[in-house]
Amino acid sequence: MRDDDLLLTTPGLEFGSGVIGPCDICGKRQAVIVLNKERYKLCVIDFLNKSWTGSKAKPGAPMPPYRSERVTFPTDAVPSGEAAGILLSPTKVARRPVVLITPEVYGITTSLLDAAIHFARAGFEVLIPDVGRTSLFGPTDHLTSRLALRTKGGVPITVPRVAKLVRFYTDALNYLRSRDIVDPEKSAVFGLSYGGSLALALAGLDQKLTAVALAYPVPVVPAEALQLVTAKVFVVSGRRDRVAGASRAQLEKLPPGQVEFVAMTEVGHNYLSRDLRAYDQNRAEETWVDVIAFLKRQLMPPPPKPPAPPTRPAAAMTGPPTVVAPAAPKPAPVPAAPAGAPAPA
Repeated sequence: MRDDDLLLTTPGLEFGSGVIGPCDICGKRQAVIVLNKERYKLCVIDFLNKSWTGSKAKPGAPMPPYRSERVTFPTDAVPSGEAAGILLSPTKVARRPVVLITPEVYGITTSLLDAAIHFARAGFEVLIPDVGRTSLFGPTDHLTSRLALRTKGGVPITVPRVAKLVRFYTDALNYLRSRDIVDPEKSAVFGLSYGGSLALALAGLDQKLTAVALAYPVPVVPAEALQLVTAKVFVVSGRRDRVAGASRAQLEKLPPGQVEFVAMTEVGHNYLSRDLRAYDQNRAEETWVDVIAFLKRQLMPPPPKPPAPPTRPAAAMTGPPTVVAPAAPKPAPVPAAPAGAPAPA
């Protein structure tokens, strides 16, 4: 039995889960995910293009802007001591910043894959921990988080189960920083909805983070924990999103200039999820442009401009100034005599 055939026989397979299997497009063994409880042999490289058929690329075609693979990283948050994740690496050999994506309660979803692909194309090393393959967050925790949002006003990030999940993401970030050809001094986290709350909880514990990017985040409890965040924060949400509006009210209490807000018109919660009715493609593409621009400002600043060359000082005068006589005016031209006029005597 092939690895990807497990998608047909695994009972109770949840949305967003995946296995390792040969891709129908490129033929390489990599991530195969489940969407809408159906088996899609999905190549992560061509996810945005929805390329479900064979590739028509000829031999010698240029390399794609990034490659994807399933990796394992060490963590003491799970009994096995290691966990799986999807890694996207730019193919260009250059030192690059890293971005960790913190999955929400549903695990790896289309919106998170969208984010990872956009970030990798922009030149970032990206890791999505596969929390759905662990025992850290199950159906009971999902219901508890939703109930806490209604009764307590946010995700309780200090409860043991959520704190253990944040430690799991901390281990994933440490692994990402330890990879070759990355710049460990330039790192960021990205999360949306409940994952945005987890990203903020992680940012409060990791003072080395450079940036935090959030899409329609959920409020956190206690709100005072946000005072521990020292990185620059970028928040994008829809004007119709009341939950994200409550999170914005919390983040507005941070020092001036630390948080940048962008409000998208005519959309609400989950407008980045391709498989949901709330998805808005135009607003989603605007969001990815804004998020990548923020990450590049924080993690890929342009090199400083070279100093301007010094101006040459005026030559010192050793004697009295030379007086130049004005030039004599030129005589006015004599007009020519008209034809037939007598010559002057």
